[in-house]
Amino acid sequence: MLDVLYEDNHVIVVNKRPGELVQPDPTGDPALEDTVKAYIKAKYNKPGAVFLGVVHRIDRPVGGAVLLARTSKALVRLNEQLKQRQFRKIYWAIVENRPEASEGELRHFLVRNGRTNKTVAYNTLQQIPKGMQQEAKEAILRYRLLASSDRYHLLEIELLTGRHHQIRCQLSKIGCPIKGDLKYGASRSNRDGGISLWARRLTFEHPVTHVSLTVEAPTPPQDTLWAYFEEAVSKA
Repeated sequence: MLDVLYEDNHVIVVNKRPGELVQPDPTGDPALEDTVKAYIKAKYNKPGAVFLGVVHRIDRPVGGAVLLARTSKALVRLNEQLKQRQFRKIYWAIVENRPEASEGELRHFLVRNGRTNKTVAYNTLQQIPKGMQQEAKEAILRYRLLASSDRYHLLEIELLTGRHHQIRCQLSKIGCPIKGDLKYGASRSNRDGGISLWARRLTFEHPVTHVSLTVEAPTPPQDTLWAYFEEAVSKA
């Protein structure tokens, strides 16, 4: 069932499940974009095709808030905000190791390998093999430790750039792989096949009213570890 977090005539924000595609791909698996189109068509009894524009994507194994535009005008304006880095994206990540500092800023240079669909983080441009330096993109995020359990730690992350697998590879680079993320060094997979990274909050300017909107995506209540951290943060 679709979890709608915010909806009006111009935009819709939904809570994506881990493992769900945002847009169709060659696998042919069901995609969130199609699910939302079907939801709008049924709810508003719309004849013909439904317009829907994906403003931003999150990786398939990641859950949380995804923003979609319901009109072409809204899509153009939101894309411009995204291009100008006017969105504020906050993620929650459950990691296997506690970072040395309880809060900080991470800066790396990332190089994506399209063949393996993996990104490698380097501390400096000079560390990148010659011939690959021109492909490198600077990646910046801020993090802070919110809570800890016996084995895991909850980090809140603000993305200052939007790179391929940025949070996953930057946290792995500092020795804090995300729970369940085998591709970036986690010790074991999650039962649902996803990873413990959640697009928690999204702040953007409404494309028509120009009011600032913040939408929060709850983590899955049936997941005992997420539920533990939700409670720990609420009591802090």
